[in-house]
Amino acid sequence: MGRRTLDLAKARVLIANDDGIHAPGIKILERVMRGAAREVWVVAPENEQSAAGHSLTLRRPLRVRKLRGRRFAVDGTPTDAVLLAVNEIMRGNPPDLVVSGVNRGGNMGEDVTYSGTVAAAMEATLLGFRAIAFSQVCDDRHLVKWATAEHWAATVTKKLLKVGWPSGVLVNVNFPDVQAKSVTGIEVVCQGKRKIGGGGDLTRNIDPRGEPYFWIGGQREEQTFVPGTDLEVTGRGAIAVTPVTLDFTHHATMKALKRGIE
Repeated sequence: MGRRTLDLAKARVLIANDDGIHAPGIKILERVMRGAAREVWVVAPENEQSAAGHSLTLRRPLRVRKLRGRRFAVDGTPTDAVLLAVNEIMRGNPPDLVVSGVNRGGNMGEDVTYSGTVAAAMEATLLGFRAIAFSQVCDDRHLVKWATAEHWAATVTKKLLKVGWPSGVLVNVNFPDVQAKSVTGIEVVCQGKRKIGGGGDLTRNIDPRGEPYFWIGGQREEQTFVPGTDLEVTGRGAIAVTPVTLDFTHHATMKALKRGIE
């Protein structure tokens, strides 16, 4: 695979997310990693940054607030948090592994291009570190089965680290919306197709000043029936593991364009 395997019990782990430093998902991931890893650091956004994507703050200064021990809040994006963690907060003691999440709601299909959870793992990958993004699928965002992620996160992490994966690749993990004991297995699958804001889920209205505004909703157009995809797998109760490459080049098209242009 190119990169050596890693023993989680001997690892220094950095945790980030996009739901914010006080979100239940990051507290769960911190608890899991503290029980499995040698050393754990938490550096996350001060406030929720869902759908922030891989955005970086360039036009204002960033503040870092130490909460306690190895726990820090950054008043920026998930990308900012990882960048500051590696280059400032953990300078001289870099992480062996970066984990992001656990996100409230799945990050599957085209979600990965919007997701701040995946973006944190993406930034870590760009900086040369192993990274895993974790998300808990849920139909009702007020009734999230956090116990499923908590029960399975360490197991999935250890299995992934035992195999290893190349640099330039992050691993995206989605836990299904079922009880922990009902999980049917762990499956390595490709990214499915879903588009947030689809299906005409766009609200048009007038504000109190008489100006029109638009509000993008959370409805998705998705293909949950295509076998071997993250959407299909989680829909039938399995954990979806998807390797995501940061090389966006479509090599077949590149060859075709070269033949036609050069």
